[in-house]
Amino acid sequence: MLALNILAKDKNSKARTGYFETDNGRVETPIFMPVGTQGTVKAVNQNFLENDIKAQIVLSNTYHLYLRPGTEVLEQAGGLHKFMNWNKPILTDSGGYQVFSLAELRKLKPNGVEFRSHLDGSKHLFTPEKVISIQRSIGSDIMMSLDECTPYPCDYEYALKSTKLTSDWAVLNKEAFDNSKPLYGHNQFLFGIIQGSVYKDLRERSAKDLTKLDFDGYSIGGLAVGEPTEVMYELVDFTTDIMPEDRPRYLMGVGRPENILEAIERGIDMFDCVMPTRNARNSYLFTSNGILSMRNAKYKNDFNPVDENCDCYTCKTFTRSYLRHLFIAGEILALELASIHNLHFYLNLVKQAREHIKTGDFTGWKKNIINNISLNANNKSED
Repeated sequence: MLALNILAKDKNSKARTGYFETDNGRVETPIFMPVGTQGTVKAVNQNFLENDIKAQIVLSNTYHLYLRPGTEVLEQAGGLHKFMNWNKPILTDSGGYQVFSLAELRKLKPNGVEFRSHLDGSKHLFTPEKVISIQRSIGSDIMMSLDECTPYPCDYEYALKSTKLTSDWAVLNKEAFDNSKPLYGHNQFLFGIIQGSVYKDLRERSAKDLTKLDFDGYSIGGLAVGEPTEVMYELVDFTTDIMPEDRPRYLMGVGRPENILEAIERGIDMFDCVMPTRNARNSYLFTSNGILSMRNAKYKNDFNPVDENCDCYTCKTFTRSYLRHLFIAGEILALELASIHNLHFYLNLVKQAREHIKTGDFTGWKKNIINNISLNANNKSED
C-alpha cells in the first residue's frame, strides 16, 4: 500500500499536505509532475530537472514508450530509470487517453482496445493485462490502470457503459498487477482511475467500484476535456469526498496554476500537465505578474529578469531582452530556458501551497494568488 502520510490539513478547506514513500524517493504533496512523455521532459535535461526545478517525480507515457523505444530496449537498459538516467520516482499513465484520442485509428473491444500506431500504422491491442506488463517493463514507481476516457460532451448512456467498462477493466488491471512482480528490484504501485464524465452518480459508482479493489492510490480522469471550469471544480469537490483519505489523490491533466490551487483546496494531492513546457516552447512564460510573451517587442531593451520574484536558473542568469532575442532568432536555447522557468514556477507554486497549508493560511494565500492572476489577465495586452 502507498500510504499518504498527512502532515497538516487546512482548517477552511479540504487542502492537505503530506508525503508518500517509494523505493526511489519521497514525494511531498501537493505535487506537480513534469510531463516526460517519451522518457524526457521536453527541452530540459535531467540535471536541471533535479537540481534547479526540484522535480520530485516525473510522468511518462505507456503508449509512447511501448511504441518507441519498445519494451525490449527498456528491459535491456534495466528499466526507464536507468535508460533516462533519472533516480527519482516515475509515474506512467496507462496510455488509455492517447489510444482513445486516436478516434478513427482505434476500436473498442470488451477485453481492451485495438489501435493503429500513429508512427507507422501497425495494429496493436491494449488489454488491461498487457498494459500492466508494459509498465512492469518500464519499471515505473507508480502505474496507472487502463481505463476509457470519455469525451465531452458525452450522453448519459454512453457514460454509463464506459464507467462499467472502466470498472471491469480495473478488476483485470488489479489481478494482473497482483499476479506479476517488479523486474528491477524496486516496488511498484498501482492507481485506479475514477471515471463517469460529468454525472455525479456515475462518479460515485466508479469510486465505489475502485475502492473495493484497494488500489494504492486513486486518480480522477475524464476532466479538463472541454467541460466548463466550474463543472470541473464541482466534480472534483464531489469526488474527493468519496475517495479514501489515506491514499494519494491525483487529478489527471490539470492544468493552469489557478486550476491547481482550486483543486488543492478541494483535496487533490497530485497533478500533471503539458502546459508549462508547451507554453514555454511557444514563448509564453508564467510569472508572479501574469503570463508574458517573450516575443513581444517591448522586451527588446528590457534587461530585467523574466520574474524578479523567481530564483530559477533562467531568471538568475538572463534577461527578458536576451530571451526575446533567442526566440526571435529561432535559437533552441530559448526553449530550454523558458521551459526551466515555467517548470520552476509550477514546482514553486505547489511548494508554497504546502508551506501555507502547514502555517494555516492556505485559503487566504490562494485567494490572493488567484486574484493577482485574474487581475493581470484582465490587464494583459500582449499578443
